[in-house]
This record gives sequence, structure tokens and C-alpha cells, in this order.
Amino acid sequence: MANTISRRSFLKSSVVAGAALGLGFYDSKKIGVKSQFDAIISNGVIYVGDGSSPFKGSIGIKNGKIAAIGDIGDSADSIVNAEEMAVSPGFVDIHSHTDGNIRYAKLGDSKIYQGITTDVSGNCGDSVFPLGGWKSISDFNNEMEKMGIGVNIRSFIGQGTLRHVVIGDNNVPATKDHIKRMKYLLEEELEKGAIGLTCGLEYTPGSYASDDEIVELLKVVAKHDKTFAIHMRNEDDRVEEAVAESIDMARRAKVRLQISHLKTQNVANWHKAPKLIKQIEDARASGIDIAFDRYPYTAFSTGMSVFIPLDYRQGSTDEIIARLKDDKQSKEIAKYLNNKLEKLGGAKNVMVTSARLAENRQFVGRNVEECAAMTNLSPWEFMRKILIDERLVVDIVGFAMNEDNLKMFLSHPMGMPITDCSAYSPVGKLGENMPHPRAYGSFPRFVGKYCRDENLMDLSSAVRKCTSLPASRIGLKERGLLKVGYYADILVFNPLTIIDKATYSEPHQFAAGINHIFVNGVWTIANGVPTGKLGGRTS
Repeated sequence: MANTISRRSFLKSSVVAGAALGLGFYDSKKIGVKSQFDAIISNGVIYVGDGSSPFKGSIGIKNGKIAAIGDIGDSADSIVNAEEMAVSPGFVDIHSHTDGNIRYAKLGDSKIYQGITTDVSGNCGDSVFPLGGWKSISDFNNEMEKMGIGVNIRSFIGQGTLRHVVIGDNNVPATKDHIKRMKYLLEEELEKGAIGLTCGLEYTPGSYASDDEIVELLKVVAKHDKTFAIHMRNEDDRVEEAVAESIDMARRAKVRLQISHLKTQNVANWHKAPKLIKQIEDARASGIDIAFDRYPYTAFSTGMSVFIPLDYRQGSTDEIIARLKDDKQSKEIAKYLNNKLEKLGGAKNVMVTSARLAENRQFVGRNVEECAAMTNLSPWEFMRKILIDERLVVDIVGFAMNEDNLKMFLSHPMGMPITDCSAYSPVGKLGENMPHPRAYGSFPRFVGKYCRDENLMDLSSAVRKCTSLPASRIGLKERGLLKVGYYADILVFNPLTIIDKATYSEPHQFAAGINHIFVNGVWTIANGVPTGKLGGRTS
């Protein structure tokens, strides 16, 4: 774990000559370039994003890109006074699920208000293409560009989605023809701009794939020099084996590996965190390009259907519901579910966060123990009933991790913060349920709570973890750094006040301390208020 540092060290802003940094600074007067910009961010403390010491200066924006850094004059259409503010690249959320919600939150409300300017969707093996309304990433990207979006969106292809399209949702081995078809679809999407492949091996139908099947897909990813991100098969009792499996697949395919939301779930497994770190460090020392991410909270969020055994989760929704209703099969499901609840410390540690039916809205925000008491049912009986009523679509939050391990993961040189959440908005359709507070607070919580208030690392290091590090993991070009010629994705925030406000009981609260945001040079947030302009892109 990183050594603790003082608050003063965290906030220090060493002012050095821009020319000495080699960061693209130039003197416009010396080289004869007109000192005319679309916007200037003036006199801020600039954090380039590479972990280097900050310096005081201004940034000139022209035609959507950073045109100058340093002492650049004041000739611009708009000038942002960033005195005593931190100026950094926009944050990059490498693990998100925004693709399903973006239609209802074009601004990317909960994301952009925590400083995120690039949002990476299609994680955990689940992408919105090639299926449904979007048959390819091109269809999705075209619709997003036409609609207008507030944040940049990049997309993975989900291995589970590929398996669903080619094989279906049953636990059957993939044939050579199946694999050939999946590889063809994957190749098409990668060529059209997808940034890699994700697996969600805790979820169906991706969980039914063998390692050999996945490796064949990963060879395509490696050929295109793209990224493999994995939600592992297990994050509790067999987490060490799951890390080893992930590393082995990456080694066999010679592909870049990103372990998603690394955790040690349930108290019996908390002691395993140092072992996981050693596995990852040993893999990196052996030549594997590996890193990991984690949201800065000790509670997870997923669908309640994960409490159903894998073999009972195959097939259609109606088939799964029929098993829940069947006396014989439901007894086996109950045994599995109750065992999971016990390992979590009981039904009190699982909170219901969504429901579509009016009669079930009373349970949202309550733990399963409370819900069971309200209905005079056992926890198992309540969970079976609401799963049937809601046709399996019930979200939960589970309290299962600890602070020490969280800090160990966040402070590691190859660890980075994420939201692991979709975009939400306090109003309209997306404000109806109670998402995990990470949807609104992950990045400000990482910077404000863990790095500033708890001295986990200095601000330069924290900014790197939010910007250039995740950008490098997905091959993001000309983003993640404040550098001349790079896209003007720029965040201006108050280092003394940036903090999350969202809680488990009141999640729809924007973070504090976010002052200004530019996305591709478009001034999107001004003095904490949306300008109405959308600068997000899909390429």
C-alpha cells in the first residue's frame, strides 16, 4: 500500500516552466501563431495526467483540441478563470454499462457531473450489439452521434452477447462452426471500432463457455491489438483460481488483460487480497500486460438472479421462472440461495434497489430481511416471489467487502477507479429506482475521500489513475493527457471540495467540487451548470 502523505503534499502545486516539462508547451509569440482560441482555461494548476508535478498555466482550445499550454495571452471567445483550481484531463471510466441508458440521459448526467468525459460500455460480457435494435457498433455509434451525447462513448463487444446470438442461452458446448461464427462477428465489430472483448463469466450465457472457446475469440482480439476485460468466474471462495484462469487465457492468446472490479467478496475471503495482488504482479513480471480496476465502495451491485444456480439460469425467462415455481427444483435453488445469503452475513446485507411493478416499489431501498418480515415470508420465499413477479429483473446491492482491501487495490500502481454503472439522472425514467451510489460518486469519492482526506496518494497520482492509465488500457488515442494536439477533454475542479454526495439511501445526488467540463472543446458544464451543448463522440 502507498505510504501516507500530508494534505499539504496532496494539494501542492509546484509551478515550473512549461518548456522544461516537454509537454507540448510553446510560446505563441515566438513561433508566430496567432494567439486566438475558441476558449482559454486561465491560470489554473495543471495536472497533465501522467503523474508528473503540476504547474500553473493556461490552456488554449481551438477546433476541439488543445492548441497551447502555458502563458498564452487572453485572446479567446470564452475565458474560464481557473485560479486556485485543478485543471486535469477529463476522467476515463473504463468499466461502465451506459450503453443501455444513454437514450434517456443524453448528457450522461451522473457521469459527466463526476468529471467523466469518456465512458466505456459493453462490459461484463454484455453489449447492446450485435443484437436487438443495434445490429453492429456502427449502428449504435451513428445513432449516438445523430442524437447528441454529452460524453465520449467507447464500446467493447460482449462474449456473452456473441454466445447468445450464435448459440442461445443454454449450457451447451460450442461447436467449431459456432466458434467460427462468433469469431467472424467479433472481427467485424473490432474492425468497425469496438475496443476489445469482455467476459462476464458469473453470468449466463457467457459462463457456459470453456476456456478454449474464449481463447479462440481472444486470438482475434490480440490480432487487432485490443483489450480483454474480464468479470471473472468467481469473486469469493474461488477468486484465486479465477484470477489464475484469467491470466492463463491471456497468456495463451497473448492479449492485453484488464481484470474488472477486483474484489475479495465475503468476510471469509478478505485475507486473500494480498495473494491476488501477488498473482497479478507475478503475471506482469512474466510479460503479461495486466492491470485491474475497482469502484471505491465496499458494496457490490448486480441482479438478484445471481442467487439462482447457473444450471437453473439457462434458457428463456419463462423457463427459469418455471423452475422457481416447481417444488422439486425450487428446493435446490433455495439451498443454493440460502448458502449465498449465509456467506454474505445474512439477508440484512442484501438491499433491493429496483422494481418495476407498483406493488413492489415498497421494497426498494430495504434489505431482504426487512422485506421478508413485511411479507411474512422467509428471505428465500420473498426473493423467489419478487423474482417471479418482476420476471427476474431485480437489482440489488450487497455489502460484502472491507476498507483495507479496497485501499490496497486502489493504491496499487496498476489499479484504477471505475463506476461499474450506467448513466443515471435524478429526473424521469432513470430516477425511479435506487442505483448503487457509484453511479454518481465513484471518481470524486476516489479523489476526495481516499486520496485527499485519507492520504492514499498525492493528487498527481490520483489524476493519472483517473485519466492516462485507463486511457492506455483501451488504446484511447489523443485523450487522457493535457497535451498540445490532444482532444480538449478537460476538467476544472476544486481540489479542496471535490467529493461524492450520493449514498445508498439517497443515490441520486451529484458530486461537489466539479466546476467546468469541456468535451472535445465543447464547454458542457460551466460553473457546475449544464450549458445545453453536447460535445461527446463515439470515435
